[in-house]
Amino acid sequence: MSRIVVFGGLNMDLIIEIPVPAGPGETRFGTRFYSTPGGKGGNQAVAAARLLERPDSVQMVGRVGGDRFGEELIAALADAGVGTSAVAVDKAATSGVATIFIDERGENYVNAVYGANAECGDEELARLDDLLADAAALLIQQELPVDTTNRAVEMARRRHVPVILDPAPTRDGLAAAHAGATILTPNEHEATDLTGVAIADLDGARDAARALHAPGRAAIVTLGELGIWIEAEGVSRRLAAPTVEATATVAAGDAFAGGLAVGLSQGRPLLEAARLGVATAALSVTREGAQTSMPSRSEVETLLSTGW
Repeated sequence: MSRIVVFGGLNMDLIIEIPVPAGPGETRFGTRFYSTPGGKGGNQAVAAARLLERPDSVQMVGRVGGDRFGEELIAALADAGVGTSAVAVDKAATSGVATIFIDERGENYVNAVYGANAECGDEELARLDDLLADAAALLIQQELPVDTTNRAVEMARRRHVPVILDPAPTRDGLAAAHAGATILTPNEHEATDLTGVAIADLDGARDAARALHAPGRAAIVTLGELGIWIEAEGVSRRLAAPTVEATATVAAGDAFAGGLAVGLSQGRPLLEAARLGVATAALSVTREGAQTSMPSRSEVETLLSTGW
């Protein structure tokens, strides 16, 4: 089995738990503050590595700043078994940060400053190209510069490496990356941004997924507690999610992407790989943090074996 390569953002998440987030001109009291390694790229890499449980079976490509956060971000990846030789340290930049508010329902509100991530370019693309030579899949998101993201997807497609693209955060100028993706995995908000289809129920999710589906490209709209809707060649259906008690939904989409990539790298059919992703995401929301919320292989296997 070839390795999974992740090209994406690395941020330190600064998390504030608050019953109701403040609106414009308001001040509200929070109940807790803590920091945890995050960034969509880092989260996806850790999710996949925890499931594979083989050192360096997941390789991370990205950039951090020459600061304490950068050191902590690289250490967290290494502790999870993610290869970090392609993560650059930019001493002239600060590491990316994201301030995340979590309300009493476990919903999250994210505000990010991408710092060193915004400097990713030719150096990172060269490292990525080397790693793609024997990759099973490329996981990529939209936290890096637009041109860099478009070029990375083109590079993977040229090497015939499947591309799983999470179109988050929503950004303009990425039509080429979307066209080159093998699988698009937006949540309901991102799917609406991409298609204009309002998603208030499963019918809306189906319509948006069908609008994103194209020959050679599957679309999976993630729907939180409702599961996912898949549109692919010969597949048009919902996969339900298990009922869990959510603590925080931070990084649930990243957990899904990591599980999906692992399933596909193991040669599982799309539906089975997606089910692995759903189980990984469901367990991730039962605990706090981003990378720290990612479940182990045994936990996911137990959930899959018991059903829901």
